[in-house]
Amino acid sequence: MRVLIACEFSGIVRNEFIRLGHDAWSCDLLPSEIPGNHFEGDALTVAYNGVWDLMIAHPPCTHLAVSGARWFKDKKTEQEQALFFVQNLMDAPIGRICIENPISVISSKIRKPDQIIQPWQFGHGEIKATCLWLKNLPKLVPTNIVNGRTPRVHREPPGPDRWKNRSRTLQGIAEAMSRQWSNHITTKKQEATHEQG
Repeated sequence: MRVLIACEFSGIVRNEFIRLGHDAWSCDLLPSEIPGNHFEGDALTVAYNGVWDLMIAHPPCTHLAVSGARWFKDKKTEQEQALFFVQNLMDAPIGRICIENPISVISSKIRKPDQIIQPWQFGHGEIKATCLWLKNLPKLVPTNIVNGRTPRVHREPPGPDRWKNRSRTLQGIAEAMSRQWSNHITTKKQEATHEQG
C-alpha cells in the first residue's frame, strides 16, 4: 500500500506504516527529523501528482486552532488561505483520507470532524483533543486507556521549537493509525477480491 503522510516533518507516522511493510512517505516544507522516505516540498503537489492508497494529513493549525481565536480578527487572509489548503487536502484524488487537527474553525467553516480522540486513549497520560476528518476510514478504537490527564499543549515551555514539540503525533496514536487502518484496508481489498472471484 502506498501511504502519504502530508505535513509531517517528524517521520513518526510514516515510520509506523513502513514498519508494517507499506511504501510510506512523509512530506513537508521542512526536512524530515528522521531520515527516510520524505518529500521536501508542497504537500498538495505530492498528493495530487502521485498514486496513493491512503493519505493522513496534519495541516498547520496556526491560523485555524480555536486556542488562538483572540487573534483571528487580525489574520482573516491567513485563515482563508489555511482553510483553502485544508479543503484541497480533503478533495485530493485519494480513496482514503484522514485530516488531523486540534479543535479548530475547520469544524464551523468546512464540516464537523468524524471523531475526536485524546492521547490518554492510546497510552499517553495527557490531554490534547485531536479532531479527525475521515474519508472511507473507520474511527480509531482506543488501544490503551491510561490514567493521567496532564494538559500536553500548555506544559510545553516557550521557545523556538515549541510549535514543533506541540505538533508531533504521539507514538500510541501513530501505531493505532497504522495498524487499524492497514487492517481495515487489507480486509476491504480481500472482500473485493472474494466478491470478484
